[in-house]
Amino acid sequence: MIFLAVDYGDVRTGIAVCDKFEILASPVCVIEEKDAFVLAERISEIASERNAEAIVIGLPKNMDSSEGFRAQQCKDFADILADKSGLTVDFQDERLTTVSAHNALSTINVRGKKRKAVVDTVSAVIILQDYLEKRKNTENRE
Repeated sequence: MIFLAVDYGDVRTGIAVCDKFEILASPVCVIEEKDAFVLAERISEIASERNAEAIVIGLPKNMDSSEGFRAQQCKDFADILADKSGLTVDFQDERLTTVSAHNALSTINVRGKKRKAVVDTVSAVIILQDYLEKRKNTENRE
């Protein structure tokens, strides 16, 4: 199944996609758009181009697993995106993905403007890879 992952942000939103075998998540792009409806339309177009069958959105939870204002914004956006795309939207806990993305970029010495341009896409890749691992682990338990 092909999943499209979204690291939803106020200004920049990272997009990633996986292969149909659900093995590898790959970066797609960063979309700079503030309007949720326009953003949902652009993501829907990418999902269609990539033959995505479902969408995964990173859900920003607090460290104690509670959900705050930002998590509700993501859920509201998920409703808009599901309506625009006609696809099922699922969530993946995204705690510390941005930290992991920055660490990965530091390891390969990506700094400054280059980092700002790709960190959201790297975060989307991490969100999707975590989601795929969760699916694989759930399958193995059944």
